[in-house]
Amino acid sequence: MNQINKLTNVNALKLSHASVQTQKTDERFSTLLKEELDRSEGVRFSKHAAQRVAERGIEVSDRLMSDLNQAVEKAKAKGARDVVIIGKDGAFIVNVPHNLIVTTMNGNEMKENIFTNIDSAVLL
Repeated sequence: MNQINKLTNVNALKLSHASVQTQKTDERFSTLLKEELDRSEGVRFSKHAAQRVAERGIEVSDRLMSDLNQAVEKAKAKGARDVVIIGKDGAFIVNVPHNLIVTTMNGNEMKENIFTNIDSAVLL
């Protein structure tokens, strides 16, 4: 009788362990899915670009993000790959296929800069 209880407890433990594993897998999948959906919803800032935004005091408003997303969609429709988007808030270098803002600069820095390795420009 004691052997039967041990077997039952081991099976219950295995089932409990499997349930925890499934929950962890589901959580990882949910996280990955959310990240992928966030990527597909619009432009995002690379780590480098996010640092530049903070250093240069560029305000990233909802309006700016909307303008950047529209500009990237227009560039994508024309087949652009790497684009500079220039507006009153500054310039944003964007890798269009990945919806990724690679770097940014404010208005003062744009005056004496040369943009290289881009195939298109969009003015906001």
